[in-house]
Amino acid sequence: MDLDAVRASLPSYANGAWVTLELTVAALALGLLFALPLAVLRGWPSRWVAGPVWAFTYVIRGTPLLVQLFLVYYGLAQFDAVKRSALWPWLGSAWFCAIAAFAVNTCAYTIEILHGAMKAVPAGEIEAARAMGMSRGVLLRRVVLPAAWRRMLPSYGNEVILMLQATSVASTVTLMDITGAARNMNSTYYLPFEAFLTAAVLYLAITTVLVGLFHAAERRWLTPWQARVSR
Repeated sequence: MDLDAVRASLPSYANGAWVTLELTVAALALGLLFALPLAVLRGWPSRWVAGPVWAFTYVIRGTPLLVQLFLVYYGLAQFDAVKRSALWPWLGSAWFCAIAAFAVNTCAYTIEILHGAMKAVPAGEIEAARAMGMSRGVLLRRVVLPAAWRRMLPSYGNEVILMLQATSVASTVTLMDITGAARNMNSTYYLPFEAFLTAAVLYLAITTVLVGLFHAAERRWLTPWQARVSR
């Protein structure tokens, strides 16, 4: 183990960790923002409404994230109409393309997680809310979505961790994240074991923090709620 090379590369790893966190938070925030209304449409009685959302989640979940990122970053650039459009300043940015690809990917998975949690809400709770005269919007806001959010916490925690690890492909489009810092150290010192072991330790440390946060959230919202429901 060449610890001197690791110590010399720590500033690069620190910057890479910050980039990784920014990509993860931005992608998760945008993905969850769009997943909430789309999950509602995913469970809509009409297949003309639910069908396109199902098709979107099927395609995104059925293709690799790296391919999606390449399609956005490299693929769109081959069209002259895209280069002449007002979107080109954004689509020509590696940051924008990476966040867009990650957000679309996590949005598809979050839709299915939330949709499944909404379907798991007991019919008795929904019928009781309707008997009280709640409209569809009020029913979703006060009964279905809060109960679904509690149920989806464990699954969504896994999605957050998977999204964190998936951002490692950002280095393929020139972004210097943790994996990019490891590749840079390896190209400088020719020490692949030390370089990628350091990256693995950083990913593990961030994952440990996230797991702790979700366990705390489950103890705060899920466990007491399950205790009340089981009575």
